[in-house]
Amino acid sequence: MPERPQPLIGLLLRLANQRWSTEMDAELDKLGVRDLTAAHARVIPFVPPEGVTVQALAAKANVRKQTMAHSVDQLVAAGLVERRPDPNDRRASRVVLTEAGLAIRPISRKAGGTVERAWADQLGEDRLEALRAALIELVGYESGI
Repeated sequence: MPERPQPLIGLLLRLANQRWSTEMDAELDKLGVRDLTAAHARVIPFVPPEGVTVQALAAKANVRKQTMAHSVDQLVAAGLVERRPDPNDRRASRVVLTEAGLAIRPISRKAGGTVERAWADQLGEDRLEALRAALIELVGYESGI
């Protein structure tokens, strides 16, 4: 019988992302946070305290500017971010988290920590940290995001 080929990494990453999303949704639900969307994940983690332009957000999140603008519009409507004039460029605006947007960050971090602890229990701390290090290198993650 021929040997089965190894699954492609892209497939495994997609399946891992789906598992992460499902487990995060469950943890956030336990913490009273419901109805988070892809727009939240595309925007909120990338907004620094001083705010950021839509163009810079799109670059950090690795999505098209139009996709990011649509996500920002959704979060403005939800009251999680607001647009403010950019003090450095009168033609531009900066996306800034509102108090409600800021409040989601520690809750999301707590939920993520719970999911990561469960994954560390399954894989072992060393293997999980090796996975994190490999992904950081692979995607060129910059600290501060």
